[in-house]
Amino acid sequence: MPDAATLEAVNIDQDQGNFSYPEDYAHDAGYGLNESTIDFISDVKGEADWIREFRKRALAVFESKPMPTHWASHDLENIVFENIRYYLAKGQRPTRSWDEVPDDVKQTFERLGIPEKERNYLAGVEAQFDSEAAYSNVKEELSKEGVIFVNSTEGLREHPDLFRRWFGKVIPTGDNKFSALNSAVFSGGSFIYVPPGVKVKHPLQAYFRINAENFGQFERTLIVVDEGAEVTYMEGCTAPKFETATLHSAVVELVAMKDAKIQYITVQNWSNNVFNLVTKRGLAHENAEIRWIDCNIGSRLTMKYPGVIMKGRKARGEVISIALANDGQHQDTGAKMIHAADETTSNIVAKSISVGSGRSTYRGQVHIPKHLKGCRNNTECDALLINSCSRTDTYPAITVRGNRHATQHEASVSQVSEEQIFYMRQRGLSEGEAMSLSVNGFVNDLVREFPMEYSVELKRLIDMEMEDSVG
Repeated sequence: MPDAATLEAVNIDQDQGNFSYPEDYAHDAGYGLNESTIDFISDVKGEADWIREFRKRALAVFESKPMPTHWASHDLENIVFENIRYYLAKGQRPTRSWDEVPDDVKQTFERLGIPEKERNYLAGVEAQFDSEAAYSNVKEELSKEGVIFVNSTEGLREHPDLFRRWFGKVIPTGDNKFSALNSAVFSGGSFIYVPPGVKVKHPLQAYFRINAENFGQFERTLIVVDEGAEVTYMEGCTAPKFETATLHSAVVELVAMKDAKIQYITVQNWSNNVFNLVTKRGLAHENAEIRWIDCNIGSRLTMKYPGVIMKGRKARGEVISIALANDGQHQDTGAKMIHAADETTSNIVAKSISVGSGRSTYRGQVHIPKHLKGCRNNTECDALLINSCSRTDTYPAITVRGNRHATQHEASVSQVSEEQIFYMRQRGLSEGEAMSLSVNGFVNDLVREFPMEYSVELKRLIDMEMEDSVG
């Protein structure tokens, strides 16, 4: 059990991120998106010609693709692209010294506990404020081992050959409308490279903060872990509660070379005006492992389906996710597992909680082609409904060809038992406390997969969500 000091450091409630500072930006691309917007971004960043051309080609793809008309399309109608600001930055380059971070940015991240977490249990931190990173640091011993941990702008500028080799290769620009949008206006995000055989013992963390209203954040993250190396990366996300829609549309590409391991952990605590539309995918080579551990709390709409392409023999992919949808929220989450080599293994475990009029959706894809042999998949989808008007849906698409594979699928939907709540209330708990205990029990086996400092935070966030769910 963590001590009191640790609890105090990591327990945050969902309103902790609900603050903002007056806008004071050196670079503002204005509202709307066209080629002039891209020229503005490229000029500010001093980018190479090939990046500018890449962005403009992506803009053409974005404009040519219609808005998705399938699931959650009625929510997407609320996004007006001309009303969004695509680039806001204070003009500073990311500093390696916390003391040199601009005061308002520093105050933002200090309120969110970032420097303390870095001192206590992180190997490196990046803190992004709107479009650009304000702070980026990795511990000296890792730098000496050749580990690179910088923001994407620095990655392109300082490590162009390594970055360009994989950039846009796992998730092509035309994968979907929002990956094309990100490719056109991306800014910020992390670039990580871990050399062969290096095992990073402590997590690296990035924190993405939206401060401005009518803003779109489009970070681009690329993590390459070389042969036999290992890394754990954690990201946190918050934004203030504005009345207008805010857009977050990231692209994350992971590459695990032979025998490498990547664990990517997300704790999302967006305010309920954020449209969170992200594309995340990993490429696992021979005997490599990629694990996505995902917690989605907050946002008006989240559409997120982390995937793994198991390209090499005996590669492994796993997605463990928790989604909590409260009033006015839709968590449309899931996983994609593409088996592309023999003896590959995938595992999907998804749990969702729907509170009030909240809606949670699991949407998954598993593909095992006929010519392969010895592939295995396990898919589990469990949903908990808190109120009579809560909603949950499950759409698993599992395609298995041939007869030399093993797959299994399990799904369940349950409601919080009135008898269970009554029993706990008879022992002195309030109705809200009893509800929190039931929900935490429902997700407890998955919460244990998170690092200790995040699991405590998760349980606290769930408690906050449950406080207003009774009645």
